[in-house]
Amino acid sequence: MFDFFGTLTCPVQRGWRHTAVADALGCSRDTLVDILDQSFYQRATGAIGDTEATLRWVADRAGVRPSAGALRAAVAARFAAIHADTRLRSDAVPVLRALRQRGLRIGLVSDCTHELPVFLPRLPVAPLLDAQVLSVRLGACKPDPALYLAACARLAVPPWECLYVGDGGSQELTGAARAGLAAVRLAAPDLGGHLVFNSDTGWDGPMLTSLSEVIELVDHPRIPTAGPLLRRIVGGPWPTFLDRGLLAPEHRYARV
Repeated sequence: MFDFFGTLTCPVQRGWRHTAVADALGCSRDTLVDILDQSFYQRATGAIGDTEATLRWVADRAGVRPSAGALRAAVAARFAAIHADTRLRSDAVPVLRALRQRGLRIGLVSDCTHELPVFLPRLPVAPLLDAQVLSVRLGACKPDPALYLAACARLAVPPWECLYVGDGGSQELTGAARAGLAAVRLAAPDLGGHLVFNSDTGWDGPMLTSLSEVIELVDHPRIPTAGPLLRRIVGGPWPTFLDRGLLAPEHRYARV
């Protein structure tokens, strides 16, 4: 199970295209960035609405009133900017293919806004993913266990048989471990400038320095899981885990 931004992708930084979003709205780029940074989790849960509603809300916070046409231009610029910021790691596709060749199912769990669900199906990794859990569709962000457990349910695999790989944003590693998954941090050297919120700074668990190391880890497991403890808590196998209500009903068959 993988995080997306910073894990399957190269480090994310807001590129020059975001200036076009600010220009369309009628505010400065700095103002736009400040509002986006402060509202990430509201936006990533879809709480504000779709992209147009979200940018209208952003404009209101910035004290500007773009016309309907300007707002549509801002939406188009926003999609273009996020897409341009997203570059897959060179080893992302080879790693996912190698895992599938080993008979493993692959899930994606991402905190994201409305743009990713639009262009993800066109990325080379998309056909290699058996399950996708996107925060903006589920209505929750990491480290909420609902995301990890929804992915497990979609994969038909209990959490104690899953490995989660992420760069540590949104306390995702702590969240994965609490949900019963084995978790490992991708501590790639290039992540120093990665745009991240609520990082797992206290993580002292296993780390990898490249995505390709996941293959070695799968072939030669060395990470303990929470499986035995979790099985004692739920008192049975994975179907019992669901039936006893430890995964809220609205998340059992989530739109992932």
